[in-house]
Amino acid sequence: MAAIGSQGKSKRTPARWDRVVLKVSGEAFAGSDGFGIDGAVVSQIAGEIVAVRDEFDVDIAVVVGGGNIWRGMAGEGAGMDRAQADYMGMLATVINALALQDTLEQVGHPTRVQTAVHMAQIAEPYIRRRAIRHLEKGRVVIFAGGTGNPFFTTDTTAALRAVEIEAGVVLKGTHSGTDGIYTADPKDDPSATRLDEIGYLDVIQRGLQAMDSTAVTLCMDNGVPIVMFDLMSPGNVRCILAGEQVGTLVS
Repeated sequence: MAAIGSQGKSKRTPARWDRVVLKVSGEAFAGSDGFGIDGAVVSQIAGEIVAVRDEFDVDIAVVVGGGNIWRGMAGEGAGMDRAQADYMGMLATVINALALQDTLEQVGHPTRVQTAVHMAQIAEPYIRRRAIRHLEKGRVVIFAGGTGNPFFTTDTTAALRAVEIEAGVVLKGTHSGTDGIYTADPKDDPSATRLDEIGYLDVIQRGLQAMDSTAVTLCMDNGVPIVMFDLMSPGNVRCILAGEQVGTLVS
């Protein structure tokens, strides 16, 4: 899809897509600890974003998860009401969004956090047109609070926001060493091979857990490709935007 209002950008290198949504899981913020926020990891993610913004003519929006702090399904498993547990997870995503915002702004890159759960003291409410305008002005927009509704994952949020802001792609960054979609779980099956490209329906029908099925279906229905790749490998975001083969393309 073409980005909205791309006029007035500086003369940087054209990217493969001129507007992208980067999905960062909450667990990625935790680093090797598995919980909390690892400042070095957040700095690495922020550095990747700033580097590609400096090099490429591209708008970047980020959707963050909250699994390093709280997972709604874990709360449900402990007997908590699922909706209540999911709302707690939405608040966790806001904490991660504020951490990423602070890190980006420490290196001089303008940002805005927009959240689907209203909290005016610390973030803007999610407003589609305002988000697009921020992107046109060169700001990184960080979407927090999920969709604002329980029972939906932040993967679905990434797909939804990508469709709403007319992004060209969802970049689904992984954090556990997985560098794409495999024919089987490589931890269980040593013969599993990575797929360079696969169709939306194949992902769903074969149960390949790239993103949840709602997110994949939403991308399929709106023609938004997904790239699943290793976010923690330095330079991968740049290589993807330069058109190189990295990870797995779902289209």
